[in-house]
Amino acid sequence: MAGGTSQPGRSVTSKILAILAAFETTRRALSLTEIAASANLPLSTTHRLVGELIEAGMLSRTPNGGIQLGLRLWSIAQNTGRQLRDTARPFVQDLFSLTGETSQLAIRDGNSALYIDRVYGTKRIARASRVGGRLPLHATAVGKVILAFSEAWVMDAYLEHPLESLTAQSHTSPIQLRKELEQVRANNFAVTREEVRLGTCSIAVPVYHTGRLGCSIGLVVPSSHASNMERHLPVLNGIAKRLEAATVHIPLETLLGVITGKDKNIPDLDEDEDRP
Repeated sequence: MAGGTSQPGRSVTSKILAILAAFETTRRALSLTEIAASANLPLSTTHRLVGELIEAGMLSRTPNGGIQLGLRLWSIAQNTGRQLRDTARPFVQDLFSLTGETSQLAIRDGNSALYIDRVYGTKRIARASRVGGRLPLHATAVGKVILAFSEAWVMDAYLEHPLESLTAQSHTSPIQLRKELEQVRANNFAVTREEVRLGTCSIAVPVYHTGRLGCSIGLVVPSSHASNMERHLPVLNGIAKRLEAATVHIPLETLLGVITGKDKNIPDLDEDEDRP
């Protein structure tokens, strides 16, 4: 039994990744016991590996003795998607300036919409995600655009799995969602109405890259403004065209996120800690 775990042959790398993954859905500091339970590791192994990660700056201790992510890990993570983020930032800001609504850019990462950039509006809306956060593809406008315009196997694989209900308004019928995605494809935009959080709605359009989907850009608006969301489509489409031209030099793989062998199986839905 390698490394004193209940999983024979488990590598040190897998243990370290499991420790870091314990922080993926929370912003608070964790105790060693909580990290050990999340990583499915003995407390002694967790103590040793966490100590090494603290020495390397990947984790740090709080004044109260809790464990949190370290600044070195944060610094390294800033390089993830940086080419796309840096190129797209002026366009996301321009979208906000022209609409006054929270503006965001997302790519597909496995079964989730991964938010690459976001500019918050001044209107009070419940924040369902953040830069670097993920939400299920079927519950967000940017995610529905990504599902609708990705290769057919992505949608097929996604719809084979249970669709998580985030609010009473979430669309969780695979048959109905497939019809909705066909409509998204026909209309070239997607909308959601309180499917992630009550009080917020969203609209999004695709951004193409050499003839294929690259990413999705959209707006989040208060539910009180949902009836006229589509008035923003000319601006959204204009920004999408400009962003397409600006990102043509970036490899498509960068825009699509990290493509791995397991993507075709679309794993269970991730959770975002900011959701209700």
